[in-house]
Amino acid sequence: MESYIDFATFTKWSAIATAIFFILSLIAFLVRWGTRFRLIGATGFMLVLTFGLFGLSLGLFKNVEVPGSVPFSVVYDNGGSSTVISVPGDVSASQLEATLKQAANRLFSYGRISGQSELVIRARTLIHPEPGISQPIYLGQIKKAPFSKEIQVEVFQDHLKKLN
Repeated sequence: MESYIDFATFTKWSAIATAIFFILSLIAFLVRWGTRFRLIGATGFMLVLTFGLFGLSLGLFKNVEVPGSVPFSVVYDNGGSSTVISVPGDVSASQLEATLKQAANRLFSYGRISGQSELVIRARTLIHPEPGISQPIYLGQIKKAPFSKEIQVEVFQDHLKKLN
C-alpha cells in the first residue's frame, strides 16, 4: 500500500494559520492583552512549522515509476558508489533495462558520491544448478554520473540466456 502526502496543501494551510496568529499578535499588542507574548511564541512556532512543511513540499519523496520495470530488492549497498539489486529469475531484457533505470532513479543522490565518479547499480538473480546450490548471475548494470543526465545501461545478454 502506497501512501501519498501532499505537503504543498499542508504548507498552504500552515501559512494561513501563521498569518492568523500574526494578526492576533498585532491585535494583542495594540489592545495590550495579557497573552500577547504567548501569541508571539505561537506565531514563531507556526512560522518554523510552515518553513519545514515548505521544505518537504519541494519534492523530497518523489518516486518516478518507469513503465515495464519489475519489483526489485536491494541486496548490497555500500552507501557510496556501489549497489546490487536482486530481480526475479524470469526477467526479460526490456524489463531488466527498465528496472535498472527505476533503481537508478530511486537510489541515486548527490550525497552518495563522495570522491567517486559515478554510481554503479548491478542487477543479479540466483539460479540453482543443483539442489542445495545457489549461484548468483549478474544480468546487467547501470552507471550514473553525479552531474550528468546520461546513464549507461548494460544488459548482459549471454547471462540472460542462462536463465532460459
